Amino acid sequence: MLEEKKKKVIYTISKNAINPQTRTPHPPARIEKAMEEAKVHIDPLKSVDQLVNITMKAIRPLIPIRFEEISIAVKIPPIYAPKAYGDISKVGTITKEEWQRDGSWIGVIRIPAGIQTDFYALINHLTKGEAQTKLL
Repeated sequence: MLEEKKKKVIYTISKNAINPQTRTPHPPARIEKAMEEAKVHIDPLKSVDQLVNITMKAIRPLIPIRFEEISIAVKIPPIYAPKAYGDISKVGTITKEEWQRDGSWIGVIRIPAGIQTDFYALINHLTKGEAQTKLL
């Protein structure tokens, strides 16, 4: 049970936090190593959210890390737009969107910074590399 909770904490941090110096996500192995160095204790009675806060305070002196959300502008060609829209809306929060006359979709989506590479992989998979993206 403790190991499962520890994995959830590591997963949550790796998906939501980035290295502010390089603006890239920390791999789960780096977070786990920092937790070991900081001697973070996983309390089975505390929630994952509480443990994430405790862990972040403990590992912040060891590695540069912070929670951040990013906005990405996306333009999906008309052939892929209807199917891609549903999958994109599940990943993050769509803050702006507009359907073009040709059937293409343009939108701005907010996602946790840690899943940026996964988001790009999803977009490329859904559109066979034909989508346009821009980090805002």
